[in-house]
Amino acid sequence: MRGHIRQKGNHSWQIQIYTGQGPDGRPRRHFETVHGRKGDAQRRLTELLTSLDKGVYTPPGRLTLAQHLKNWLEGYVKTNCSSRTLEGYQSIIETHLTPALGHVQLKHLHPQAIQSYYGKACEKLSARTVHHQHRVLSQSLKYAVRQGYLGRNPAELVDPPSPHKKAMRTLTPYEVEVLFDMAADNHYYPVIYTAVSTGLRQAELLGLRWRDIDLDMLSISVSQVLYKRGGICEFKEPKTSHSRRRVAMTPKLALYLREYRAERESLYWQLGQPLTLDSLVFANIEGKPLDPCVLSHDFARIVKRAGLKGVRFHDLRHTFASLMLLRGAKPKVISEALGHASVAFTMDTYSHIISGMQEDAMALLDEVMPAGVSQKNNANLTPIVDITVSKN
Repeated sequence: MRGHIRQKGNHSWQIQIYTGQGPDGRPRRHFETVHGRKGDAQRRLTELLTSLDKGVYTPPGRLTLAQHLKNWLEGYVKTNCSSRTLEGYQSIIETHLTPALGHVQLKHLHPQAIQSYYGKACEKLSARTVHHQHRVLSQSLKYAVRQGYLGRNPAELVDPPSPHKKAMRTLTPYEVEVLFDMAADNHYYPVIYTAVSTGLRQAELLGLRWRDIDLDMLSISVSQVLYKRGGICEFKEPKTSHSRRRVAMTPKLALYLREYRAERESLYWQLGQPLTLDSLVFANIEGKPLDPCVLSHDFARIVKRAGLKGVRFHDLRHTFASLMLLRGAKPKVISEALGHASVAFTMDTYSHIISGMQEDAMALLDEVMPAGVSQKNNANLTPIVDITVSKN
């Protein structure tokens, strides 16, 4: 048997695996204690056996950070996170963490070494980039604590750099009109118009099919997204349950999409192919997905010609939220439309817009409040208290 589990105590399990023969010919075994349920121990046993099969197993005593990060990616991230998250973590680990700290044995990784690296990294990289590295490193070391490799996560004793919050760029109603006028003859106009009207993310827009659009009930269902990784476009399910949602649309958008669909049906008929419910709403002339990178690039050229500085495609989402807030929409409604995890996140993201609405709120209060009554003609402004004491 290559490995087995035995119970040590309440919610405590010992794993034993056979790791091969030593130089003396004697069998070598690895012992590890897992706290929790038996299922947790079983998953850990599977991870260890998988690492042995792949040739990436290293005895904990000599385990370096680079080896641990590799095992973490293979044993945990790959099976518990999306491929997009895995690729992001791999990039951070291979480009930054492994070259700087990978040679350090895991048991010798001290907070001082991590803090020193952050200081050097901030000389070339932004605080936000280094902060992302800290999050990845901390998550991997938290996993090492759970597996019994470390007694405490050293990254928790480090102060990571605080990222500077970028000023949000939103378009005013006038700038929205300027943008639409400039993009009117561009083949990306439909997706731009829909983005401002719904607040959907770029990946959500490019993943829409006609079956997701209900023009009679004025709603859009977000059920898949389109990402481009390694030069290949692929469809995936939304990352969270909040992202998988139904979004209401304006009558103007419904009317526009109805006309747009009729135009697409005519075009497809000329090309000898039908427009089906599974056809993408926003696609090239062949019905294939739009390239996200090309869309972002062309959008940048449109806003430049329109004289709108510092506007990204994602800022159309912010513009939708700001216009909704300025028109009195409730934060709860906007949070659900945007697919945010909580109203608190929405309020924090757009706090600068909400704070600027106090004057409008006071103007509304002024309309319902009666005018105060002047008391300058009243002689007795101060109440008189009779303090005369009667004598018995």
